[in-house]
Amino acid sequence: MGKLSGLRHLFMTLFLHNFASFMVIPAITDVTMAALCPGRDECSLAIYISGFQQAIIGLGSFVMMPLVGNLSDKYGRKALLTVPITLTIFPLAILAYSRTRSFFYAYYILKILTAMFCEGSVHCLSLAYVADNVPEGRRASAFGILSGIGSCAFVCGTLSTRFLSTASTFQVSTAMAMLSAIYMRVFLPDSIINDNLSTPIISEGKSDGVANQNKEPDKKMQVFKTMPSMEDMLALLKSSLTFSQAAIVSFFSNLADVGLHASLLYYLKARFHFNKDQFADLMVITGVAGTISQLLLMPILAPALGEERLLSVGLFFSSAHMIFYSIAWSFWVPYAAAMFSLFYVFSQPCIRSIVSKQVGPCEQGKAQGIISGIGSFANVASPLAFSPLTALFLSERAPFYFPGFSIMCVGFASMIAFVQSLMIRAIPPISSQRVGNCNYMETA
Repeated sequence: MGKLSGLRHLFMTLFLHNFASFMVIPAITDVTMAALCPGRDECSLAIYISGFQQAIIGLGSFVMMPLVGNLSDKYGRKALLTVPITLTIFPLAILAYSRTRSFFYAYYILKILTAMFCEGSVHCLSLAYVADNVPEGRRASAFGILSGIGSCAFVCGTLSTRFLSTASTFQVSTAMAMLSAIYMRVFLPDSIINDNLSTPIISEGKSDGVANQNKEPDKKMQVFKTMPSMEDMLALLKSSLTFSQAAIVSFFSNLADVGLHASLLYYLKARFHFNKDQFADLMVITGVAGTISQLLLMPILAPALGEERLLSVGLFFSSAHMIFYSIAWSFWVPYAAAMFSLFYVFSQPCIRSIVSKQVGPCEQGKAQGIISGIGSFANVASPLAFSPLTALFLSERAPFYFPGFSIMCVGFASMIAFVQSLMIRAIPPISSQRVGNCNYMETA
């Protein structure tokens, strides 16, 4: 546990950041509905603009995630983490000030612009940070602990929302986001130390005048060189059958997860008249079960079953809980379905662990960035596919009565990921064969 204890500052940074991000989730549906369709429990406009927002964010993330991961291989994880953790503060601050329609639209636009870089990048860079510091054989457990920290923040954040007013929720969230940025800059050490790295993106000191001015074009060229081309991404996907299979699983798993998150709260509000407090209760149950599983069960099950089998278990329960949501016949059924998070939380850490073992130490950021980019592409496709279905089947224009039809379709997408995961076979990691040619910063 020596190396894991060295990650405590990363875990605390991630906890504070996720606490700030997650505590607004139960409240944002009510805020959106109040701004766009006051006094109503069903609003197609709210569903469509939420889906559009998620699609645009996903498109931006699809472009940015491989670049962010690749840049972190060269400039260090801390420098890249600073940007999304700081940008997260600004949209939250708008709703902390006011939640009227005009301020909601200001939040909506700024959220799109910032989240195209922020969405997923903190998690992606945290995974690469862990991979830098943890041996291959223990990464599945370490990734599980990282996800467990996120689940713990999810529980604490949503539980706080349960006892706060909507205005106080956004004010506390903004303060926690600011604390996360300050803590990270002060306490988190960079996991990449390279003597050649004399001009990091986030400068720790003053420039050297004329000499640095002469090198400015070269530095800009180096930044652009870090943008992985489509050929680079395809080459990495083709480098290992296991890597490409994990990428397919990641796509359909994220397609389902994003579709569920985009539809579920509006579905529950229209079907059972849920509000901020019921959303928070549901999320606390999900978070507590997920935290227990990731911090206690996964470190035991991962070495015993292997990441490949544990991935299949997680995806099976993921599809099962989505189907239960879709056919909910009473208000208590969603609470029972939320308990499935005890098992479905295994899937994402297992995917990341499988991927990390297929590349060398100098490619961890690139590999995690590509997987995050694939997930972001699913973020584009999912709202475009499922938001219109949700709006249609929650409206009076539905071709037949099945309010949870879109969520049933989401469950089928998760089932595709489950079937693909059954084809992944455990093979010896190849990253140990790629240690020799690791140069984080090429000299001009």
